[in-house]
Amino acid sequence: MAIKYTFQGLLIYLVMAVYLSAFLAMVLGRKKAAGRLYLAGFVLAVAAFGYRWYNVRHIPFQNLFEVFLSMGMVIYPLSIFCRRWLGVGGEAADMLIGTILLFPAGFIFHAEPQKLPPALQSWLFTPHVAVYLASYVIMAKAAVQAACQLNGKAGDAKANLVGYENGTYRMVCLGFPLLTLGLILGSWWGKLAWGDYWGWDPKELWSLASWLVYVGYFHFRYMFGKKYARINSIWAILGMVAIVITLLWANLSRIFSGLHSYAS
Repeated sequence: MAIKYTFQGLLIYLVMAVYLSAFLAMVLGRKKAAGRLYLAGFVLAVAAFGYRWYNVRHIPFQNLFEVFLSMGMVIYPLSIFCRRWLGVGGEAADMLIGTILLFPAGFIFHAEPQKLPPALQSWLFTPHVAVYLASYVIMAKAAVQAACQLNGKAGDAKANLVGYENGTYRMVCLGFPLLTLGLILGSWWGKLAWGDYWGWDPKELWSLASWLVYVGYFHFRYMFGKKYARINSIWAILGMVAIVITLLWANLSRIFSGLHSYAS
């Protein structure tokens, strides 16, 4: 763990501080101030993302530093979209999620600019990574909704928001097509880059495992959802666990060396 004494690092730490301040303001009941701080954090996150893009001369999706930087930016628009159009709340948790997502970029992964390897110099690079990053943030929000449901918390009926179990379902319904699209684009990219749609790479296998967990979630909820609502939430949390393994362990562990080792 190391502090980044650079302008890029300063931007990341500012975003984290503002997101955390927004979270504290929300907890203290200062919702208007929290909303303004949340927006300010997003603006700073866009600046950090843009600055990185300018430095490396390509969209910053190449390594885990850039992945977490990007997800820390994406949380705000997804949070607003989910509240206004899906009736799913949890902005306070989203502010905390944004802070947590930026922590690896700020303190763990190195930020030295790198050239894109040949495998990443494809037009599929941006859409493939983008849909996965968005789906991961959405599923993280689903996992938080599921955890609240397991904890027995009641939703905010006054704010016209759905309950936590239904909120989990709506988030998974939003994120699952993106997971599916990510698999399809990855397979297409694999065909163009390596000559095969599927290479049995550890990252590919864990991505498929994550997708299958959510398939199991939909099946179980359809068959037994009303009777075993708590198990629905456990399924959603297990899906997030599989995503964490896909994003981190499959990239960083020496056990899972493969074609996607560049992501570390």
